[in-house]
Amino acid sequence: MEGQNGRERAGQEKGFSEAELKTCYQDFDPAAYLQYNYTPPRASFDNKDNIVPWQLGWLHRAFTEGDVKGDILVDIGSGPTLYQVMSGCERFRRVILSDFVEANRRELQNWLQGKSNSLDWTPFFQYVCKLEGRSPDAWSEKAQRLRSVVTDVLPIDVHQPHPLSPEALPPSGADCLISCFCLESASPDLASFNRALGHISSLLRQGGHLLLIGTLEMTFYYAAPELCIPAVRLDEAQLCSSLKNCGFQLLELSVYNLPQDMQKSTDDARSMFFVKAKKQ
Repeated sequence: MEGQNGRERAGQEKGFSEAELKTCYQDFDPAAYLQYNYTPPRASFDNKDNIVPWQLGWLHRAFTEGDVKGDILVDIGSGPTLYQVMSGCERFRRVILSDFVEANRRELQNWLQGKSNSLDWTPFFQYVCKLEGRSPDAWSEKAQRLRSVVTDVLPIDVHQPHPLSPEALPPSGADCLISCFCLESASPDLASFNRALGHISSLLRQGGHLLLIGTLEMTFYYAAPELCIPAVRLDEAQLCSSLKNCGFQLLELSVYNLPQDMQKSTDDARSMFFVKAKKQ
């Protein structure tokens, strides 16, 4: 795998187009991706400082501070995951999931329809219930709540000026956007990342909130055993500048540095960020 990683980084230095990235994503494997990122040690709930509990903790805080709420919550680039809307489903009357990859949308639909899927989300629901001061046994009620408010699982392309179909949202836009590990992994360079951020901004009403979780300094990740996808290498200053240039007021930024035992050969991520911002 090290040889392929080296080739991928070398390829990224030569330049990688948005079209080439889109071709890569046709081979995205939801089951492999979930195994790499949402099982122990990264998704261990024994320690609240592990990666996934850290993510869930910040999302819980964002959605319970009182200002992030409304009618429509749109998850940009959901992938095959659900954890990112487990807190938000209590604050919005409608949740829209979206992803570029058909296999990921199918994975989400399977869960919504009660069919078997690649990962048991029960421990995630239980952890969020505990954050909310509820019994972990209430996880099934939360799962039902999420199923009841998800109205759509839509195709999305963040590199299009209109990422979602025009009829997906009212003219005023969504009240909140959330996006986790999407924009940097769908963008070959910083200019592409900035354009994608501007495109999704068009889906959000003025004064609406943006919640972002992503990686800093990552250059690749594996989305299948033989599929290494390049990512734009972002640093904290670039992230803040991109948000400002796209018309967002940064309200909160937290950076998580991965302990050595959570660093994997399936990506070269060393730190992650959480952002809460407001569209000006």
